[in-house]
Amino acid sequence: MHSIGDWFNRRLQPYRALSARDKRRYWADFFLNNAIYIILLILVIYVQYYSLNVMRARNTFLSFTSIVDILKKSAAALFLALGVGGIIVLTGTDLSAGRIMGLSMLVSASLLQKPASEYASKMYPNMGTWPILAVVILVMIFGAMIGSFNGYCVAKFKLHPFIVTLATQLMLYGFILIYMTWGNNGGAPIAGLTDKYKDIVKGTFTIGKTAIPYYVVYAVIATVIMWYIWNKTTLGKNMYAVGANAEAANVSGVSVMGTTILVFTMAGALYGFSGFVESARVGSNSATAGLNAELDAIAACVIGGVSFNGGMGKISGILMGVIMLQIITVALQWLGVSTNLQYIVKGFIILVAVAIDMRKYLVKK
Repeated sequence: MHSIGDWFNRRLQPYRALSARDKRRYWADFFLNNAIYIILLILVIYVQYYSLNVMRARNTFLSFTSIVDILKKSAAALFLALGVGGIIVLTGTDLSAGRIMGLSMLVSASLLQKPASEYASKMYPNMGTWPILAVVILVMIFGAMIGSFNGYCVAKFKLHPFIVTLATQLMLYGFILIYMTWGNNGGAPIAGLTDKYKDIVKGTFTIGKTAIPYYVVYAVIATVIMWYIWNKTTLGKNMYAVGANAEAANVSGVSVMGTTILVFTMAGALYGFSGFVESARVGSNSATAGLNAELDAIAACVIGGVSFNGGMGKISGILMGVIMLQIITVALQWLGVSTNLQYIVKGFIILVAVAIDMRKYLVKK
Protein backbone atom coordinates (compact mmCIF):
# COMPACT_ATOMS: atom_id res chain seq x y z
CA MET A 1 0.00 0.00 0.00
CA HIS A 2 1.18 3.51 -0.80
CA SER A 3 1.50 5.96 2.04
CA ILE A 4 -0.01 9.44 2.08
CA GLY A 5 3.54 10.78 1.75
CA ASP A 6 4.00 8.90 -1.52
CA TRP A 7 0.73 10.32 -2.83
CA PHE A 8 1.86 13.87 -2.03
CA ASN A 9 5.26 13.26 -3.60
CA ARG A 10 3.63 12.16 -6.86
CA ARG A 11 1.40 15.22 -6.83
CA LEU A 12 4.29 17.60 -6.12
CA GLN A 13 6.71 16.08 -8.62
CA PRO A 14 5.62 18.25 -11.61
CA TYR A 15 5.90 21.37 -9.43
CA ARG A 16 9.39 20.42 -8.21
CA ALA A 17 10.49 20.03 -11.82
CA LEU A 18 9.69 23.69 -12.54
CA SER A 19 12.40 26.32 -12.65
CA ALA A 20 12.45 29.09 -10.03
CA ARG A 21 10.95 31.52 -12.55
CA ASP A 22 8.14 29.10 -13.48
CA LYS A 23 7.42 28.51 -9.80
CA ARG A 24 6.98 32.26 -9.23
CA ARG A 25 4.68 32.43 -12.26
CA TYR A 26 2.76 29.41 -10.95
CA TRP A 27 2.07 31.10 -7.60
CA ALA A 28 1.25 34.41 -9.25
CA ASP A 29 -1.32 32.67 -11.45
CA PHE A 30 -2.66 30.75 -8.46
CA PHE A 31 -3.28 33.90 -6.40
CA LEU A 32 -4.76 35.81 -9.35
CA ASN A 33 -7.11 33.00 -10.41
CA ASN A 34 -8.26 32.39 -6.84
CA ALA A 35 -8.27 36.00 -5.62
CA ILE A 36 -11.97 36.00 -4.69
CA TYR A 37 -11.69 32.80 -2.66
CA ILE A 38 -8.61 34.06 -0.85
CA ILE A 39 -10.30 37.38 -0.03
CA LEU A 40 -13.38 35.47 1.14
CA LEU A 41 -11.28 33.26 3.42
CA ILE A 42 -9.55 36.29 4.93
CA LEU A 43 -12.94 37.99 5.43
CA VAL A 44 -14.40 34.92 7.16
CA ILE A 45 -11.42 34.61 9.51
CA TYR A 46 -11.54 38.31 10.37
CA VAL A 47 -15.31 38.37 10.98
CA GLN A 48 -15.07 35.26 13.15
CA TYR A 49 -12.31 36.95 15.19
CA TYR A 50 -14.38 40.16 15.35
CA SER A 51 -17.53 38.40 16.52
CA LEU A 52 -15.62 36.35 19.08
CA ASN A 53 -13.26 38.90 20.57
CA VAL A 54 -14.80 42.33 19.84
CA MET A 55 -18.54 41.71 19.86
CA ARG A 56 -18.23 38.79 22.29
CA ALA A 57 -21.39 37.34 20.77
CA ARG A 58 -22.88 34.13 22.09
CA ASN A 59 -23.42 32.88 18.53
CA THR A 60 -20.33 33.82 16.56
CA PHE A 61 -20.14 34.24 12.79
CA LEU A 62 -19.14 30.60 12.28
CA SER A 63 -21.52 29.20 14.89
CA PHE A 64 -23.91 26.44 13.86
CA THR A 65 -26.87 28.83 14.10
CA SER A 66 -25.20 31.37 11.80
CA ILE A 67 -24.20 28.73 9.26
CA VAL A 68 -27.76 27.35 9.12
CA ASP A 69 -29.06 30.90 8.61
CA ILE A 70 -26.63 31.40 5.69
CA LEU A 71 -27.78 28.14 4.11
CA LYS A 72 -31.44 29.17 4.43
CA LYS A 73 -30.76 32.48 2.71
CA SER A 74 -28.77 30.65 0.03
CA ALA A 75 -31.70 28.32 -0.65
CA ALA A 76 -34.04 31.27 -1.17
CA ALA A 77 -31.62 32.90 -3.64
CA LEU A 78 -30.79 29.70 -5.51
CA PHE A 79 -33.82 29.55 -7.86
CA LEU A 80 -32.93 32.82 -9.58
CA ALA A 81 -29.25 31.86 -9.92
CA LEU A 82 -30.10 28.48 -11.47
CA GLY A 83 -32.11 30.27 -14.14
CA VAL A 84 -29.60 33.00 -14.87
CA GLY A 85 -26.73 30.48 -14.96
CA GLY A 86 -28.00 28.76 -18.11
CA ILE A 87 -28.37 32.07 -19.91
CA ILE A 88 -24.80 33.06 -18.98
CA VAL A 89 -23.58 29.72 -20.39
CA LEU A 90 -25.13 30.91 -23.68
CA THR A 91 -22.89 34.04 -23.39
CA GLY A 92 -25.92 36.11 -22.36
CA THR A 93 -27.37 37.65 -19.25
CA ASP A 94 -30.85 38.38 -17.88
CA LEU A 95 -31.64 41.77 -16.36
CA SER A 96 -35.36 40.98 -16.19
CA ALA A 97 -35.02 38.09 -13.72
CA GLY A 98 -35.70 40.19 -10.63
CA ARG A 99 -38.77 41.87 -12.11
CA ILE A 100 -40.23 38.57 -13.33
CA MET A 101 -39.80 37.29 -9.80
CA GLY A 102 -41.26 40.53 -8.42
CA LEU A 103 -44.42 40.43 -10.52
CA SER A 104 -44.82 36.73 -9.67
CA MET A 105 -44.58 37.68 -6.00
CA LEU A 106 -47.40 40.21 -6.35
CA VAL A 107 -49.61 37.82 -8.32
CA SER A 108 -49.02 35.01 -5.81
CA ALA A 109 -49.76 37.28 -2.87
CA SER A 110 -52.92 38.77 -4.38
CA LEU A 111 -54.38 35.36 -5.22
CA LEU A 112 -53.50 33.78 -1.87
CA GLN A 113 -54.78 36.41 0.54
CA LYS A 114 -57.14 35.59 3.38
CA PRO A 115 -60.90 36.07 2.73
CA ALA A 116 -62.26 39.61 3.01
CA SER A 117 -64.04 38.60 6.24
CA GLU A 118 -60.62 37.98 7.83
CA TYR A 119 -58.55 40.63 6.05
CA ALA A 120 -60.31 43.92 5.28
CA SER A 121 -57.61 45.12 2.87
CA LYS A 122 -57.95 42.15 0.54
CA MET A 123 -56.99 43.17 -3.00
CA TYR A 124 -59.88 41.33 -4.68
CA PRO A 125 -62.58 41.13 -1.99
CA ASN A 126 -65.11 39.35 -4.19
CA MET A 127 -62.69 36.63 -5.30
CA GLY A 128 -62.03 33.54 -3.22
CA THR A 129 -58.57 32.23 -2.39
CA TRP A 130 -57.06 30.23 -5.27
CA PRO A 131 -55.72 26.67 -4.82
CA ILE A 132 -52.01 26.87 -4.07
CA LEU A 133 -51.03 24.44 -6.84
CA ALA A 134 -52.95 26.52 -9.39
CA VAL A 135 -51.05 29.65 -8.33
CA VAL A 136 -47.70 27.84 -8.60
CA ILE A 137 -48.54 26.66 -12.12
CA LEU A 138 -49.84 30.11 -13.09
CA VAL A 139 -46.73 32.04 -12.03
CA MET A 140 -44.40 29.44 -13.55
CA ILE A 141 -46.26 29.61 -16.87
CA PHE A 142 -46.22 33.40 -16.64
CA GLY A 143 -42.45 33.41 -16.04
CA ALA A 144 -41.87 30.85 -18.81
CA MET A 145 -43.83 32.98 -21.29
CA ILE A 146 -41.73 36.05 -20.57
CA GLY A 147 -38.57 33.95 -20.72
CA SER A 148 -39.57 32.50 -24.09
CA PHE A 149 -40.29 36.02 -25.36
CA ASN A 150 -36.78 37.09 -24.31
CA GLY A 151 -35.26 33.99 -25.89
CA TYR A 152 -37.20 34.45 -29.14
CA CYS A 153 -36.07 38.06 -29.50
CA VAL A 154 -32.46 37.08 -28.84
CA ALA A 155 -32.45 34.10 -31.23
CA LYS A 156 -34.72 35.36 -34.01
CA PHE A 157 -33.60 38.98 -34.30
CA LYS A 158 -29.98 38.44 -33.18
CA LEU A 159 -30.41 41.04 -30.42
CA HIS A 160 -28.04 41.09 -27.47
CA PRO A 161 -29.61 39.56 -24.32
CA PHE A 162 -28.55 42.64 -22.35
CA ILE A 163 -30.75 44.92 -24.50
CA VAL A 164 -33.68 42.51 -24.71
CA THR A 165 -33.84 41.81 -20.99
CA LEU A 166 -33.25 45.47 -20.11
CA ALA A 167 -36.31 46.38 -22.19
CA THR A 168 -38.32 43.57 -20.58
CA GLN A 169 -37.21 44.69 -17.14
CA LEU A 170 -38.53 48.22 -17.76
CA MET A 171 -41.83 46.95 -19.16
CA LEU A 172 -42.30 44.60 -16.23
CA TYR A 173 -41.67 47.41 -13.77
CA GLY A 174 -44.46 49.33 -15.46
CA PHE A 175 -46.75 46.30 -15.14
CA ILE A 176 -45.82 46.01 -11.46
CA LEU A 177 -46.77 49.63 -10.80
CA ILE A 178 -50.05 49.16 -12.67
CA TYR A 179 -50.85 45.88 -10.93
CA MET A 180 -50.34 47.48 -7.52
CA THR A 181 -53.26 49.82 -8.25
CA TRP A 182 -55.75 47.12 -9.24
CA GLY A 183 -58.68 46.02 -7.08
CA ASN A 184 -58.88 47.62 -3.66
CA ASN A 185 -55.13 47.78 -3.27
CA GLY A 186 -54.47 51.41 -4.24
CA GLY A 187 -50.70 50.94 -4.32
CA ALA A 188 -50.40 49.55 -0.78
CA PRO A 189 -48.22 46.49 -0.05
CA ILE A 190 -50.05 43.20 -0.62
CA ALA A 191 -50.19 41.31 2.68
CA GLY A 192 -52.63 39.18 4.66
CA LEU A 193 -51.49 35.88 3.14
CA THR A 194 -53.23 32.68 4.14
CA ASP A 195 -51.60 30.55 6.82
CA LYS A 196 -51.62 27.55 4.49
CA TYR A 197 -49.60 29.45 1.90
CA LYS A 198 -47.06 30.65 4.44
CA ASP A 199 -46.81 27.19 6.01
CA ILE A 200 -46.16 25.46 2.69
CA VAL A 201 -43.16 27.77 2.13
CA LYS A 202 -41.91 28.75 5.59
CA GLY A 203 -43.20 25.77 7.55
CA THR A 204 -40.43 23.64 8.99
CA PHE A 205 -39.45 20.07 9.71
CA THR A 206 -36.63 19.08 12.03
CA ILE A 207 -33.41 17.21 11.44
CA GLY A 208 -32.06 16.51 14.88
CA LYS A 209 -32.66 19.80 16.64
CA THR A 210 -32.40 21.92 13.49
CA ALA A 211 -35.58 23.37 11.94
CA ILE A 212 -35.43 23.29 8.12
CA PRO A 213 -37.96 25.37 6.12
CA TYR A 214 -39.76 23.63 3.27
CA TYR A 215 -38.38 26.08 0.72
CA VAL A 216 -34.94 24.59 1.37
CA VAL A 217 -36.30 21.25 0.14
CA TYR A 218 -37.73 22.97 -2.94
CA ALA A 219 -34.28 24.49 -3.61
CA VAL A 220 -32.64 21.06 -3.34
CA ILE A 221 -35.20 19.56 -5.74
CA ALA A 222 -34.69 22.44 -8.22
CA THR A 223 -30.92 21.97 -8.04
CA VAL A 224 -31.16 18.22 -8.72
CA ILE A 225 -33.52 18.79 -11.67
CA MET A 226 -31.27 21.45 -13.19
CA TRP A 227 -28.17 19.29 -12.66
CA TYR A 228 -29.89 16.48 -14.55
CA ILE A 229 -30.95 18.78 -17.39
CA TRP A 230 -27.50 20.34 -17.71
CA ASN A 231 -25.58 17.05 -17.56
CA LYS A 232 -27.84 14.26 -18.78
CA THR A 233 -30.12 15.68 -21.45
CA THR A 234 -29.74 16.77 -25.05
CA LEU A 235 -30.80 20.28 -24.08
CA GLY A 236 -27.88 20.53 -21.65
CA LYS A 237 -25.36 19.32 -24.24
CA ASN A 238 -26.77 21.70 -26.85
CA MET A 239 -26.67 24.59 -24.35
CA TYR A 240 -22.93 24.10 -23.80
CA ALA A 241 -22.35 23.69 -27.55
CA VAL A 242 -24.22 26.89 -28.43
CA GLY A 243 -22.47 28.79 -25.67
CA ALA A 244 -19.02 27.61 -26.78
CA ASN A 245 -19.55 28.32 -30.50
CA ALA A 246 -23.02 28.96 -31.90
CA GLU A 247 -21.92 28.73 -35.54
CA ALA A 248 -20.17 25.40 -35.03
CA ALA A 249 -23.18 24.09 -33.10
CA ASN A 250 -25.51 25.11 -35.94
CA VAL A 251 -23.31 23.37 -38.52
CA SER A 252 -23.32 20.19 -36.42
CA GLY A 253 -27.11 20.10 -36.45
CA VAL A 254 -27.96 21.83 -33.16
CA SER A 255 -30.97 24.15 -33.27
CA VAL A 256 -29.47 27.35 -31.91
CA MET A 257 -32.82 29.13 -31.90
CA GLY A 258 -34.65 26.25 -30.21
CA THR A 259 -31.94 25.82 -27.58
CA THR A 260 -31.83 29.53 -26.80
CA ILE A 261 -35.61 29.79 -26.41
CA LEU A 262 -35.78 26.67 -24.22
CA VAL A 263 -33.02 27.88 -21.89
CA PHE A 264 -34.69 31.29 -21.49
CA THR A 265 -38.09 29.60 -20.99
CA MET A 266 -36.69 27.29 -18.33
CA ALA A 267 -35.10 30.26 -16.59
CA GLY A 268 -38.39 32.18 -16.65
CA ALA A 269 -40.23 29.27 -15.03
CA LEU A 270 -37.63 29.26 -12.23
CA TYR A 271 -38.07 33.00 -11.73
CA GLY A 272 -41.83 32.48 -11.44
CA PHE A 273 -41.43 29.78 -8.81
CA SER A 274 -38.91 31.97 -6.99
CA GLY A 275 -41.57 34.68 -6.83
CA PHE A 276 -44.04 32.21 -5.31
CA VAL A 277 -41.52 31.33 -2.59
CA GLU A 278 -40.33 34.88 -1.94
CA SER A 279 -43.87 36.24 -1.63
CA ALA A 280 -44.56 34.00 1.37
CA ARG A 281 -41.09 34.55 2.82
CA VAL A 282 -41.46 38.33 2.71
CA GLY A 283 -45.11 38.38 3.76
CA SER A 284 -45.77 41.96 2.64
CA ASN A 285 -45.15 42.58 -1.07
CA SER A 286 -44.64 46.04 -2.53
CA ALA A 287 -43.61 47.62 -5.84
CA THR A 288 -39.95 47.09 -4.90
CA ALA A 289 -40.43 43.31 -5.12
CA GLY A 290 -37.50 41.73 -6.95
CA LEU A 291 -35.53 44.98 -7.18
CA ASN A 292 -31.89 44.20 -8.12
CA ALA A 293 -32.37 40.50 -7.32
CA GLU A 294 -30.86 39.62 -10.71
CA LEU A 295 -27.59 41.29 -9.66
CA ASP A 296 -27.11 38.85 -6.80
CA ALA A 297 -27.96 35.95 -9.13
CA ILE A 298 -25.47 37.09 -11.76
CA ALA A 299 -22.79 37.71 -9.13
CA ALA A 300 -23.32 34.25 -7.63
CA CYS A 301 -23.00 32.60 -11.05
CA VAL A 302 -19.82 34.46 -11.93
CA ILE A 303 -18.27 33.75 -8.53
CA GLY A 304 -19.20 30.10 -9.04
CA GLY A 305 -17.29 29.88 -12.31
CA VAL A 306 -20.04 30.28 -14.91
CA SER A 307 -18.18 32.05 -17.70
CA PHE A 308 -19.54 35.01 -19.65
CA ASN A 309 -17.39 33.74 -22.51
CA GLY A 310 -19.86 30.91 -22.87
CA GLY A 311 -19.85 27.14 -22.80
CA MET A 312 -18.51 26.82 -19.25
CA GLY A 313 -20.23 26.44 -15.91
CA LYS A 314 -21.54 23.84 -13.49
CA ILE A 315 -24.57 23.59 -11.22
CA SER A 316 -22.21 22.82 -8.33
CA GLY A 317 -20.38 26.07 -9.09
CA ILE A 318 -23.64 28.05 -9.02
CA LEU A 319 -24.52 26.45 -5.68
CA MET A 320 -21.15 27.38 -4.21
CA GLY A 321 -21.36 30.87 -5.70
CA VAL A 322 -24.75 31.50 -4.05
CA ILE A 323 -23.44 30.29 -0.69
CA MET A 324 -20.26 32.38 -0.96
CA LEU A 325 -22.22 35.51 -1.88
CA GLN A 326 -24.48 34.99 1.14
CA ILE A 327 -21.42 34.51 3.35
CA ILE A 328 -20.08 37.86 2.11
CA THR A 329 -23.44 39.58 2.68
CA VAL A 330 -23.84 38.19 6.20
CA ALA A 331 -20.20 38.98 7.02
CA LEU A 332 -20.70 42.62 6.01
CA GLN A 333 -23.81 42.75 8.20
CA TRP A 334 -21.82 41.41 11.14
CA LEU A 335 -19.30 44.20 10.58
CA GLY A 336 -22.09 46.79 10.52
CA VAL A 337 -21.54 47.78 6.88
CA SER A 338 -24.52 49.73 5.53
CA THR A 339 -26.74 48.31 2.79
CA ASN A 340 -25.57 51.09 0.45
CA LEU A 341 -21.95 50.03 0.81
CA GLN A 342 -22.92 46.40 0.34
CA TYR A 343 -24.05 47.23 -3.20
CA ILE A 344 -20.62 48.72 -3.87
CA VAL A 345 -18.92 45.59 -2.58
CA LYS A 346 -21.13 43.30 -4.68
CA GLY A 347 -20.45 45.40 -7.78
CA PHE A 348 -16.73 45.19 -7.10
CA ILE A 349 -16.99 41.40 -6.69
CA ILE A 350 -18.71 41.07 -10.07
CA LEU A 351 -16.02 43.20 -11.70
CA VAL A 352 -13.18 41.17 -10.18
CA ALA A 353 -14.83 37.84 -11.00
CA VAL A 354 -15.42 38.79 -14.65
CA ALA A 355 -11.84 40.09 -14.93
CA ILE A 356 -10.49 36.80 -13.57
CA ASP A 357 -12.76 34.84 -15.91
CA MET A 358 -11.56 36.85 -18.92
CA ARG A 359 -7.95 36.33 -17.91
CA LYS A 360 -8.47 32.56 -17.75
CA TYR A 361 -10.19 32.67 -21.15
CA LEU A 362 -7.34 34.60 -22.79
CA VAL A 363 -4.71 32.28 -21.29
CA LYS A 364 -6.64 29.22 -22.49
CA LYS A 365 -7.11 30.77 -25.94
